[in-house]
Amino acid sequence: MAKGIEIRAAHFPGRAPIDTYGNGGFRFADMSHRGSILCLPSGIYGWDMDISKPLSPENFRRVLDEAADIEVLLVGTGTELRRLPEELKQALKSRGISSDPMSTGAAVRTFNIMLSEQRAVAAALIAV
Repeated sequence: MAKGIEIRAAHFPGRAPIDTYGNGGFRFADMSHRGSILCLPSGIYGWDMDISKPLSPENFRRVLDEAADIEVLLVGTGTELRRLPEELKQALKSRGISSDPMSTGAAVRTFNIMLSEQRAVAAALIAV
């Protein structure tokens, strides 16, 4: 007997450049995702984040959990630059992650370049 539709958390199990962004989402690996994403060494994940939510260690838990494989975290903060709160910067720094906030567009472009260079880069991208 059929079970019906099973809803799972959005996850792409690999590293891929971001092909396009805008209209509230992203395209990568011949797929699209509406909403924000985390691009981590273990894959690309849907991220329950928007510009109204705080940039806090709690909202970056998955990034912190994968810290051993990340040297640089690019934080795409939407259409405008938002500074990272000191608490988040320290949480990242204590795990050996250098953080760099910028607009989401700049973060996507920088992520793609660093990924092509096979750098230990991750990105937290707020959808625009």
